[in-house]
Amino acid sequence: MNNEAMTQVFADAGAIITNDHFVFTAGAHSDTYINKDALYVHTKTISDLCKIMADHYDANEIDVVIGPVIGGVVLSQWVSYHLNCKRSSGEVLSLYAEKEGEGREKTFVIKRGYDAYIPGKNVLVVEDLLTTGDSACKVIECVKALGGKVVGLSVLGNRGGVKTQDVGNVPIHALINITMQSWTEEDCPLCKAKKPINIKLGKGKAFLEKGGIAV
Repeated sequence: MNNEAMTQVFADAGAIITNDHFVFTAGAHSDTYINKDALYVHTKTISDLCKIMADHYDANEIDVVIGPVIGGVVLSQWVSYHLNCKRSSGEVLSLYAEKEGEGREKTFVIKRGYDAYIPGKNVLVVEDLLTTGDSACKVIECVKALGGKVVGLSVLGNRGGVKTQDVGNVPIHALINITMQSWTEEDCPLCKAKKPINIKLGKGKAFLEKGGIAV
């Protein structure tokens, strides 16, 4: 499935919203938003997408799939499931990493005993959307610190033009690559035009609560 057809799958699920004023997690503003949560409620759709993610890899060469909470949990489960359907023996395990801290202090940790499944294993990291790649990179760093070998980063969408060098030189496989224009708060033309910030999607509500400009 090419990029255009895959983008249509997202659009059909109501996961691509345009002509509004959004604030991303990293603080950038944009008029377009990918609402991956709109995908998660459709189990067949997300299962089909995760099968495509899994089919990109040799199931017998992956021992563990891990993703950051929250969305990465769903992806980890489904990608592991489809890898296990193709594996000749053994089992691909599904894990997740938990967030600690906020903003620049944010990091990820692998707890609940899951860290014991990482050392010496081939690990596939999964993520929903890449904007800066920061969360995925932190999960990759966790896996490497525990002695795991990261074989790849598989994502639903790369909306930030993130490159392998941005995530520890790990190869990236994205179902869709979308170029989304974004601006800093200071340069945002939507702010200058006093277009209201969407507080239902993205980080608009938190942005305003922390003293962002209410337009």
